[in-house]
Amino acid sequence: MRAVALLSAPWREPSLALAAWRDEPFACALISGGTPIGPGRARWSYLLRDPDQILVLAGDAAVDPFAVLAALIGPPAPTDPAGPPFQGGVVGLASYELGDRVEPLGLARTAWPDLACARYPALLAFDHHDRRVIAVGRGKTPAAAGARAAAALTWLDAPAPPAFAGRLCDALAASSGEAYEAAVAGVVARIRAGEIFQANIARAWSGRLAAGAEPVDLLERLRRDSPAPFAAYLRLPDRALVSNSPERFLKVAAGGDIETRPIKGTRPRGADPAADRAQIAALAASAKDRAENLMIVDLMRNDLARVSPPGSVKVPELFKVESFANVHHLVSTVTARLAPGRTAADLLRAAFPPGSITGAPKVQAMKVIAELEPPRGPYCGSLFWAGVDGAFESSVLIRTVGFTRDEDGWRFEARAGAGIVADSDPRAERLETEAKIAALARALTQAAPGDPAR
Repeated sequence: MRAVALLSAPWREPSLALAAWRDEPFACALISGGTPIGPGRARWSYLLRDPDQILVLAGDAAVDPFAVLAALIGPPAPTDPAGPPFQGGVVGLASYELGDRVEPLGLARTAWPDLACARYPALLAFDHHDRRVIAVGRGKTPAAAGARAAAALTWLDAPAPPAFAGRLCDALAASSGEAYEAAVAGVVARIRAGEIFQANIARAWSGRLAAGAEPVDLLERLRRDSPAPFAAYLRLPDRALVSNSPERFLKVAAGGDIETRPIKGTRPRGADPAADRAQIAALAASAKDRAENLMIVDLMRNDLARVSPPGSVKVPELFKVESFANVHHLVSTVTARLAPGRTAADLLRAAFPPGSITGAPKVQAMKVIAELEPPRGPYCGSLFWAGVDGAFESSVLIRTVGFTRDEDGWRFEARAGAGIVADSDPRAERLETEAKIAALARALTQAAPGDPAR
């Protein structure tokens, strides 16, 4: 599909355009908001549906998932320089346990697949800067590409169902805070004994959506009240994923330049501007948080070096404080370049799962995590797009809710974790998980604006 066509339409919010297709398997929205990450990062959102090929691999599938992914992406094809960064290709969900295919650890699985991907010959790109929508179509001929772009424009005409007005969930059930603190204390002891340097340990919150509420309603509330750079929705058969992630995992430009931006170090937002500034200053000055961040920077440097020419891995930015709706984070940037003959699928194999949500050394940290947590499924995995031109963008699936539909409606689980190091305080780490889950909890349990029950 080497031909590409672009058509324009008036602006519409991408989450509203998605609502009409919320129940369609492999309908997907990638929504950029919140703090921009790099030039143009907050400019583009995407709506995708009607894939021409689907790939779903369970944990016991006897194939190389990265080789199969590379085949699905296919060889590079041209794009239109006037169009958006993503002009068709693959969107995929890599669950955390896909890491068991990189380093076999015998990880238990959830009912989520290790890898679920779809290839899309058409999409809608939402330009937040110029306030317009661009339909992208691909085909073997210009006429075929134009027909696909025109068909994609009609997605905007579908009537959206009304948004749910009440509380999405009456209450969240949280895993034990005392048990979490005990787990943190145990990890600190193992670190001091020399087994590992750091491990990211998470807690779970679960619940059930109210009758009539849909996962896409959570996406819209998060977009409005707590925008994030890597918000996303993905629908699978009887499952749905809603993510409000602030964290980039891996980015690859069409020319082969790589960037990763690990997050380690968190403070809650202050109650007023003075308190907020104090939290920023405390995070920036924290030796504990800087050490935690640096360990993961070194881990990511090592991962990127596996697929990069010697000397190409750089760290242009260390310990930058970035502010989001609910928290401040300490963020660093690592860059590299793909070696000749290497692809984004090779990079994904080299770096998965993300170092910021495993620990250091990565393999031993994963073993510790497996002892202390049930299987993670999509949490701490990655949602990515792989363009036809070789470009790649992906998030770390934190601030993410996994939904499963049963005879009683939608049940869900979300998790939040903290990076545990030698001087971690169990209570402080528990409070950090509660700060990280707060925006999701509010969106799930508070009434929508204008709801009389508010």
